[in-house]
Amino acid sequence: MAEARQLARAARAAQLQLGELPQERIDAIVDAMAAAIGPHLEPLAQAAVDETGFGVVADKVQKNRFAAEQVHAFIRPMRTVGVLRRDEARKVIEIGEPFGVVAAIVPSTNPTSTAIYKVLIALKARCALVISPHPSAVRCISRTAEVMAAAAAQAGAPTGSIGWMRTVTLEGTQELMRQREVALILATGGLGLVRAAYSAGKPAYGVGPGNAPCYVHGSADPAKAASDIVVGKTFDHGLLCSSPNSVVADRAVEPALRAALVARGAHFLASADAQTLAAALVTPQRLPNPALVGRSALDIARTVGLQVPPGTRVLVAELDGVGRDYPLSIEKLCPVLSYYVVDDWRAGCERCKAILRYGGMGHTMSVHARDDEVVLQFGLHKPAYRIVVNTPTTHGSIGLTTGLAPAMTLGCGGFGGNITSDNITPLHLLNIKRVAYELRAAATAPLVGAAVAQPATTPQADAMPDVASAHRPAVPERVRTLDAATLTSRIDQFLASRGITRQTDLAVAPSGTPPQAAPSVSPAALQPADPPADFVCEDDVRQALRTGRRIHLAARAIVTPAARDLGDAHDVFVADGTGTT
Repeated sequence: MAEARQLARAARAAQLQLGELPQERIDAIVDAMAAAIGPHLEPLAQAAVDETGFGVVADKVQKNRFAAEQVHAFIRPMRTVGVLRRDEARKVIEIGEPFGVVAAIVPSTNPTSTAIYKVLIALKARCALVISPHPSAVRCISRTAEVMAAAAAQAGAPTGSIGWMRTVTLEGTQELMRQREVALILATGGLGLVRAAYSAGKPAYGVGPGNAPCYVHGSADPAKAASDIVVGKTFDHGLLCSSPNSVVADRAVEPALRAALVARGAHFLASADAQTLAAALVTPQRLPNPALVGRSALDIARTVGLQVPPGTRVLVAELDGVGRDYPLSIEKLCPVLSYYVVDDWRAGCERCKAILRYGGMGHTMSVHARDDEVVLQFGLHKPAYRIVVNTPTTHGSIGLTTGLAPAMTLGCGGFGGNITSDNITPLHLLNIKRVAYELRAAATAPLVGAAVAQPATTPQADAMPDVASAHRPAVPERVRTLDAATLTSRIDQFLASRGITRQTDLAVAPSGTPPQAAPSVSPAALQPADPPADFVCEDDVRQALRTGRRIHLAARAIVTPAARDLGDAHDVFVADGTGTT
């Protein structure tokens, strides 16, 4: 927890400098990191397999290369500094502003590739970041961060721009996500982690489970569909969250599809064997058993005591339904597929909906068809935000084989309880300022008690000037010459007519500045605290100071920064059950 606080403070200090760097310096830093990680792609893949026990080295090399090269090539031309766009017709200028310090949660299933990707997109957006590695992948993630941080520093990145936790605990990760210096959480992992990210009180991009179904229509090429499904399911032993989890086949094409799957190493389990596998693979909490995650089909069969052919690459269990009574209908994160046969595309549509509802809402599915109308119907009606066509879900969803934005973090939108349905890019780590010029003159109103002459002409909107210039409508002469004393007097008269008098006891501090006019009350003069408060703002503190009382904070009270500064300065707070401020 102490390490999380220290890293967050260092990142915030770096952020103040990083946010001021020009586009050329940012691009140079990102280029240097991508180049530096190149020679380490294979060693990092091997380190990830050795440390976690998950996946295939060759496939992890491909994922590392995808993050270091394809993601980098995609984000390289992006403008993330200064003016991003000018809309001459609407006279709006859009300016990029970095979100701030990013807490990057990295999973054990795709540790090094996800770390490469998150570092690249964060620095491209001028955001410092602190990585919280999964406890079972600390060494390989740390090594990835070390290589990229050294390259970034050599290219001119401020010290602290890339931090990572060496001592990893759940409490430390939670502390990092709660730190005031952290502006955004970028979480990739299990459902529990994603929920924790969204409950930390910060903006968050969280990605949950996939449970992707693969629908095979009667118009599909069964050999191509079978190849895509097996390739997607066996890639890194099914560790990506968009890996295929179920096959939903039209009855008309099912015999040919089954034969094509078997020819490519799929083994269809007998009912008893499927039940044995389900008992070993699925926990009572309906989660995949970590001991079997990311292992080959042969290893899994051997572990649970099943006899399968030597060339088996995928285990297939035929199911009649979806849900708790059908354990193998969950996301499995290993080379195991559930298999359904349906009468037509409408029945297939409903079956895919049920699968997505059981742990994959908003994520990914594939449609294998040559009938574009069927593809469109699935696009219109499925609760998935990535519907890839005639390609493996694993490769298509991340943009490896499709035109989607290359990314290792895939939003699940409203269906999945996420804030976005996009593949996350540097643009998601930017806030956009908008400078908007007047297009239509507003109706002018006279001052109270004064007749104001209207200008003879209304200024017309002309071409948008440079950022340094401004479009100012003409100001009537009588407004310009009204003296301050007369204006103040008239405002006081107007307020008095409403029963409002000038307040002199407290001055309101401008936003972002420390309060200056709070009454000075010694701690000894304060009265006992009221019942515990769950939320305290600056006005609550000022009221306590006026009445000479303390504020009793509940155990998990939320205190605004301005209230905290003012309350600490006057020793107002009493923590729940401790009697200390």
